[in-house]
Order: sequence, then C-alpha cells, then structure tokens
Amino acid sequence: MSPCLWPTQEGSRRELGSNIPTPCCVGTKETAFISAVTAAGLVHSVTRSCSAGNMTECSCDVTPRHGGRAPDAKFLDAPFKNITGKSGSGLVAMNLHNNEAGRQAVAKLMSVDCRCHGVSGSCAVKTCWKTMSSFEKVGRFLKDKYENSIQISDRLKKKLRRKEKSQRKIPIGKEDLLYVNKSPNYCVEDQKLGIPGTQGRECNRTSQGPDGCNLLCCGRGYNTHVVRHVERCECKFVWCCYVRCRRCETMTDVHTCK
Repeated sequence: MSPCLWPTQEGSRRELGSNIPTPCCVGTKETAFISAVTAAGLVHSVTRSCSAGNMTECSCDVTPRHGGRAPDAKFLDAPFKNITGKSGSGLVAMNLHNNEAGRQAVAKLMSVDCRCHGVSGSCAVKTCWKTMSSFEKVGRFLKDKYENSIQISDRLKKKLRRKEKSQRKIPIGKEDLLYVNKSPNYCVEDQKLGIPGTQGRECNRTSQGPDGCNLLCCGRGYNTHVVRHVERCECKFVWCCYVRCRRCETMTDVHTCK
C-alpha cells in the first residue's frame, strides 16, 4: 500500500507510511462498512434526539435565528473535504462515498405511518409522517452492502470507477459500499497490521454462523477441553432469615481454534 493521507482535526494533511494502519488509509471492505455504519449511526441518533425534543437546534437552516455567525459544524465529511492534492484521492473519495452510503441507508429504510381522524373512524382527515427503521435493520442493510461491496480504482479520474475494466460500464449506486484495497488475511496474526488472528478463539462447534468453528478457525480445526463450573443453585429462603443453596457442578465442552 502506498503512503496515504490522514486528516487532522484542523483539516490539514499529513502523510503516513504503509506500515501504520489507519481507518482512512486501509481502504478495505471492513473499513468501508465502518465508515457507513458510523455515518448512519450519527444520522439515526441525531434524528431520534430531534424527534424526541432532546435537542434545541434541529433546523436544516444554517442561518442563526437571532443574528450572528453560524458556528462551524464538524461532521464526518469535513476532514476529507479539506484534503488537497492527488495523493490518496481515491481513498478520500471512497470515504466520502461510504459516509453518504450510510446516510442513504437510513433515508431509504424510512417508512410512512398514517393515522385517520374522523367520526367513527371515517378517515375524513389523514395525518402521515415518516418513521425511521430500527438501527438493527439499518445495520443488516449495510451488512448486505458490505457482502456485495465494489472495488474501485485508487486513482480518481473525474468520478469513481470500478477496478475491473470489464465492469466499468455498470453504474455505482449511492448506497453501494466501495473499497480500494483487498482485505488482509484476518485468520493469521499480523502484529504489523494489528490483526490478532483467530488462534485460541472460542468457537461454537454446532453453529454455521460467523461464530462457528468451521468459519472462525479458517479450516485449521479446533481443540476441545472440558471446563468445570461450580455455582450456587436451588436456593431457598428459610424462615427466618437466610437463604440455603446447594453447590452445583457442571462440566462444559469448550472449543478453541487451533
């Protein structure tokens, strides 16, 4: 990976070498998801607080009501928009796009709820409003986008374009997640990249999901050992006045990745 740009709070630019992994510089599918879900979480939280009346300034109008100068708002996009130069432009465009994809996810999943008003439920007047979906649903939507994320060229030419030349005519949607660099091998420890690997991780032998031993152990297999648990059980209140319990022991199989 070539040196990339990392925005500071002041919006200035400093170059980092490839040996220092940072969220903005890595540019993988995983960091694309992190950018999108962070932006979605910010929008979801602010909208919910405004709807509940917990925030005093919720207008989209940047003009102060009582005169004066509007304060500068520092959102997720601001540091990237202040970066100048061609180096890392693909990564910057990727981060801006993924931030917007997260916001688009919240907007796309909003639903319209209506309530009827009238005599005997005649619905002579109908009041409708938009309602946000749960953040869990937004997260699942972005997880699906992560699974189908698109690799783009790290060199920006007027607009974002796919890495594969044969697919460049296929348009990139606002809700698509984009990445520049392929993901490293998360199965094996890499201290340089800050990857702990999965060796020694506890896994579920019967699960077919991400916590299952087949997937989590990356095909290396797993070890099984028995763990003894001792706890108080069958507790009863005795008049008066104490609690009497039995001492129960259980043996559990624990599986850890090789």
